[in-house]
Amino acid sequence: MKQQSRWIVLTLLALAQFMVVLDTSVANVALPAIQKALGFDPSALQWVITTYALTFGGTLLLGGRAADLFGRRRTLLIGISGFTLISLLIGLAQSPLQLIVLRALQGMSAAFMSPSALSIVLTTFREGKARNTALGVWSAVAAGGAAAGLVIGGVFTEYLNWRWNFFINVPVGILAIAGILKYVPAHASTASHRHLDLRGALLVTSGLMSLVYGLTEAPNWGWMSFATISTLLASAVLLAGFIWNESRASHPLMPLSIFKIRNVAGANAIMTPITAGMLGQFFLLSLYLQSVMQYKPVEAGIAFLPFPIVLAIVANTVPRFMQHVGFKKFLMAGSVLLGLGLLWLSQITVTSTYLTGILPAIILMAAGMGMSFISVNIAATSGVHAEQTGLASGMLNTSQQMGGALGLAILSGVASSVAKDSGLDPISALVAGDKRAFLVASLFAGIAFLIATFVIHGKKQTSGNTAPTEVISAH
Repeated sequence: MKQQSRWIVLTLLALAQFMVVLDTSVANVALPAIQKALGFDPSALQWVITTYALTFGGTLLLGGRAADLFGRRRTLLIGISGFTLISLLIGLAQSPLQLIVLRALQGMSAAFMSPSALSIVLTTFREGKARNTALGVWSAVAAGGAAAGLVIGGVFTEYLNWRWNFFINVPVGILAIAGILKYVPAHASTASHRHLDLRGALLVTSGLMSLVYGLTEAPNWGWMSFATISTLLASAVLLAGFIWNESRASHPLMPLSIFKIRNVAGANAIMTPITAGMLGQFFLLSLYLQSVMQYKPVEAGIAFLPFPIVLAIVANTVPRFMQHVGFKKFLMAGSVLLGLGLLWLSQITVTSTYLTGILPAIILMAAGMGMSFISVNIAATSGVHAEQTGLASGMLNTSQQMGGALGLAILSGVASSVAKDSGLDPISALVAGDKRAFLVASLFAGIAFLIATFVIHGKKQTSGNTAPTEVISAH
């Protein structure tokens, strides 16, 4: 593939990924408007966000494996087509139930888009400088898209209508489909079979969903209630069944041998706490800005604007130094900066200002995410065989989405529990809950730092003259 064509392909794939990540957060700022328009119960409102992340993360392994077995471009196009159509239907939703069901289907469509798109990136660019640069762009989109979603969501909600947060996907999706059909070569699978491990997919999806559902509802049910314990126990049994199935299946959804690659295991372990802290933080901070600081939706969105700007600068600067110092140091430094930003947020008060209470934290977190995301993407995909790039991509995206869903469940649970028990007025109680939740989120960053320090093997990158793991052939 010609140099210019490769970067056109990357642009199209990044556009598809931007749609996926955008819809993880675009509804955050619009939540008060959605609640008012559709009559949502306040306790059920977080499911607008959680349902998408939950079905996305729960079916990513299936989507990644489908890309390996049935062709990456074909899987990507099926995912984008479904995502675009469902986005239109979400914009037309008339009830909370319709919206939540459609968000679940949208997440499943995204699960077929994201790993196939990243898999195409990995097989288009050589390991080394070229791939690091491409992954820098990908990481900026993947991490910055969530913050950009808050900005875009604020603008659309304020000046148009919350429904346009989803309608916008329709023209973007059509543009992406047309470009991919023209510029992205078809991929003929090299796998010796077309068997999808549906039993494994059912076990892991239901297990992960049970886990997040239990953690989300625990503050309402009570942490030691029968409902909480039984739901979490069911999750443990289902996930144990998944591991048992994978160790015996002739064509497993997730061959356990891939965890013998130490950095693959470590990178996935790091991605979960990093995104747990970030998605939960976006949810809580967007509500804080509107409820405590009385920001309008567009003002709340603009408040997050420095995040994608700083992140993009850092993510596109880091690859220039990656060859000299390796990715491990950046992964460690990124976790530290992320933790410091979350600690800063844990000091907010009812009277905090944006310039001193919020902006420094956003800058620290954005810089940390810029370093962490590109480093963890490189660690998770280095040394993976071409026929498993979809699997590796699906695993990393699963860690990202399930981390986000778990983080949102845990942090919102912490915040609501503290607020409920504080005995303070509603605004002071909300701030007390947020402070504790941000402190817990900083511990997630600390866990990521420890894994980066003691599990990840750092190595300097080559100049990129090695052959690519696979050449995508046109058919």
